[in-house]
Amino acid sequence: MSFGLERNGWILDRERSIAILERAVELGITLFDTANTYGDGASETVLGQFLRDRVRRDEIVLASKVFYPMRPDANGRGLSRKAIFTDIDASLRRLQTDYLDLYQIHRWDPNTPIEETLEALNDLVRLGKVRYIGASTMCAWQLAKAVFTSGAHGWSTFVSMQPRYNLLSREVEREVLPFCVDRGIGVLPYSPLARGRLARPWAERKATERSRSDPLGEQLYDPTQEADAVVADRLAGVADERGRPRAQIAIAWLLHQPGITAPLIGATNKEQLDDAVSALEVSLSNAELRALEEGYVPRPWSLG
Repeated sequence: MSFGLERNGWILDRERSIAILERAVELGITLFDTANTYGDGASETVLGQFLRDRVRRDEIVLASKVFYPMRPDANGRGLSRKAIFTDIDASLRRLQTDYLDLYQIHRWDPNTPIEETLEALNDLVRLGKVRYIGASTMCAWQLAKAVFTSGAHGWSTFVSMQPRYNLLSREVEREVLPFCVDRGIGVLPYSPLARGRLARPWAERKATERSRSDPLGEQLYDPTQEADAVVADRLAGVADERGRPRAQIAIAWLLHQPGITAPLIGATNKEQLDDAVSALEVSLSNAELRALEEGYVPRPWSLG
């Protein structure tokens, strides 16, 4: 999300984006997740140029998404058959590839029958433009409706789900994660550090340029900041005892949760990427897991 078009201090230009991608390959990362809407297509363009020049296509998993507006006209958004067929070709051109390994619906489209969306996605699989399909950010009933509708028609079904999931946002534990575990759906949680709030002291949660200009982050977390501060303090305690950065412990906690395949890391420098990968080395005890989880206060369900 932070690659390819420098419009403010946290969206990187091409050169800085490439440097992080270089480090990702060095660390053995093989899944690259983007979306057509990131940087108005610039993220896909930079990623496509890098992957073309630096990796073997069959050795990586390339994922993108569709839903958000790419043009002002009525057909430039959503999950209609027309929008999906137009946007997949545009994404493939920007990514300089013949196919996507994983094509995900970025959000649920209330204006398009799910049967139309799923049939269009199934046709992309049959045409060879997409290997697998996935979803992001929806209620459990929506995911279940999509999965069972695909099954009833013999269509390709969702193999992955991208929920917002971190120590400060655990609502998906109620129904979404259990459904994914039951159906064998891979889980790729985004925002594992709660938009940076779990990577630094709670008093400094708005210390970065992005956090100071992030109204969605304020909407998602500020109403519960007193409870969130308790969780952040517990995280700091475990991190200090381990002598590791908070980000490593927060990501390690995610890796201990049932059904988690791989957290999605939105790094804006190589050090953040190193910290994230180092979390693979951290095995948390039951006592540490309890310490991190005890202060959590459930909040209203939100799809932000």
